[in-house]
Amino acid sequence: MSEDLFTEMTETLFEDKSILSEEYRPDVIVERDDEIDAYRSALKDVLFGRNPANVFIYGKTGVGKTAVTEYMMNALQAEVKRRDEAEELHVHFRNCNDDSVYRTVRSLINSIRGDEGESFPETGLSTSHALETLYGEMEALGGTFLFILDEIDHLSDPDSLLYELPRARANGHLDAARVGVIGISNNYTFRSSLSPKVKDTLMEKELAFSPYDADELQSILTARAEKALVDGACKDSAIRLAAAKAAKDTGSARQAIDLLREGGDVAEEQGATAITDDHIEVAAARVQRGRVRDKLRDQTMHGQLILESLARIEGDGNVPARSKEIQAVYERVARNWSHDPLTTLKSIQNHLADLTMLGFLERTEQNEGRAGGVHYRYELALDPEIILETRESIETQP
Repeated sequence: MSEDLFTEMTETLFEDKSILSEEYRPDVIVERDDEIDAYRSALKDVLFGRNPANVFIYGKTGVGKTAVTEYMMNALQAEVKRRDEAEELHVHFRNCNDDSVYRTVRSLINSIRGDEGESFPETGLSTSHALETLYGEMEALGGTFLFILDEIDHLSDPDSLLYELPRARANGHLDAARVGVIGISNNYTFRSSLSPKVKDTLMEKELAFSPYDADELQSILTARAEKALVDGACKDSAIRLAAAKAAKDTGSARQAIDLLREGGDVAEEQGATAITDDHIEVAAARVQRGRVRDKLRDQTMHGQLILESLARIEGDGNVPARSKEIQAVYERVARNWSHDPLTTLKSIQNHLADLTMLGFLERTEQNEGRAGGVHYRYELALDPEIILETRESIETQP
């Protein structure tokens, strides 16, 4: 009977599993004291009614950039409320992944207006009109505005926004309101891509978040485990192993926490009373497959098709392969999925270069002398089976 399927599930190793989720924000941030001190110094002008500094934060995924930013904003807002000399503080977050400047400004307008206000149009107006509207909303409220732009390097035209906002008061757009930009990026070279006039305008303070080492990740996992798991539900060696694996791979707290959570699931599936090293080993394989799937889904359609093509070439034992060989398979794969393939070899080579830079591919240089010249050969740096499974699910699931 279907009602009996879950009757045996009466025990759990988790006291509060949400503490091991990506959305959870701890009350206390551990292992980021130096970054918090630097952040506090960068934000201090807000407390005295001065123009806020622009702050840019760099670091790989999962090293605490967004979590620390939210933590600092909460602390800053609380302190502003306690001080008579501080102006009212308005904090607004926006993730800029694949965003245009217009959509970003529209989102900030709607965030200021709140649920009760009229939504700014999605289309039909110019970016300059949207900026004028944003300034009007800010002036109506007054005080200090901090705009936190996460993944700012993914904004379609960051130059225009980062030139406009910091100069808003100097250009007469703002009088009663002040504004500061906090940009968060995984790309350490983002600043170098900005125009010289934007760099001069920003005069930003930069904070770099380095990857966590094994000891730091062990400290983070221990703090999470104490709240997330029942007493005695995890061996100390399992926490050390999860921390060591994540430190060796990415230095990401997110990855380490994922390993611990998945390790708990594995232990429960096996009817164990505590998470052990063996459970973490199984969890590591599962988490790796999940990370590859997520990274693959984030790529463009043609990038995915090229990766699928290389997975099929590898299955036939023909790697490493030249770009011409990859193009021939790519065209067949694209048409099999009813997609129009890219028509030039140069487009394929550009995608291959991008995928190599992102760590999906390994590239070797071949020099065949005067007859063949110098060329590149490519092969996957990932499990081809995972790529084929993920591509199948993307194309067949509605």
